[in-house]
Amino acid sequence: MTIGKSPHRDNRRSSALNSAALESSAVPSGDRSGRAAEPVTDVVSIGKVLAGARLRAGLTVDQVSADTRVRVPIVHAIEEDDFGRCGGDFYARGHIRAIARAVGVDGDVLVVRYDAAHGGAPSTKPPARLMDTGPIRITDHRRPNWTTAMIIAIAAVIALIGFNLFTGKSSQPSAGLAGVPLPSNSASAAPPVQSPAPVAPTAPSIAAIAAAPADKVTVKLVAEKDTSWVSALDGNGKSLFQNNLDQGTDQTFTDPKQIRLVIGNAGAVHVYVNGKDLGAAGEDGQVVHLTYTPGDPQAG
Repeated sequence: MTIGKSPHRDNRRSSALNSAALESSAVPSGDRSGRAAEPVTDVVSIGKVLAGARLRAGLTVDQVSADTRVRVPIVHAIEEDDFGRCGGDFYARGHIRAIARAVGVDGDVLVVRYDAAHGGAPSTKPPARLMDTGPIRITDHRRPNWTTAMIIAIAAVIALIGFNLFTGKSSQPSAGLAGVPLPSNSASAAPPVQSPAPVAPTAPSIAAIAAAPADKVTVKLVAEKDTSWVSALDGNGKSLFQNNLDQGTDQTFTDPKQIRLVIGNAGAVHVYVNGKDLGAAGEDGQVVHLTYTPGDPQAG
């Protein structure tokens, strides 16, 4: 009578062989004559199990990284049993499960072995940050909101312009009302007041001219009739003024040695030297070169 093999026994044997493949790097050769092999003590590491399964599946590290979205350097580190680059136990367990699923091995068994070697089962506390995955593009919400900044800047400019216009209008006195007393009876109409006529520029007073120091040369130029370009140098050749002298304006220059002038429209400029009125510097449109010293009332 022939006794058949039990299928349940065959299944248990197959499971035992699969577990042995994960737990040991190689089965000891033992004695082929039938002598029992010695117990296996060299346990295959998690990284070697994953690396061997990847090679048997014919996959590259880049393919595993693309499939699991775990970065290539981290895949290399895990296959070398370096879990420090995972960023913590929580992420290491997730990477192990993802890579095991990609290469066709049981990730839960490997995670149990990881927990046994790294301080027990995972904590129930939720992770503080996202897993360090590969080419996932995450929108950076910290980029500056230029639209809001532009709106704020425009509003600030408009407010500044409005403030300047308001303060400018409020600070201007009413034309023609300065010095006019208000009527005691508010019902009576105020008499019309004419605006004062513009005052023409006048020559410097005699007291101002007499105040010129005697040990220096003092030259005052007044543009009475028109605008003229003026250049003024001191005794050391340093520029004191180089610009247009507009009609109705004046410039005064003082130096211990001398003042040298170039006047582009001599007829428009009145000259006062050391307190003396020398009149116009020349004819209209004439360019003159003048030099004055402390002892001059006359042109040099």
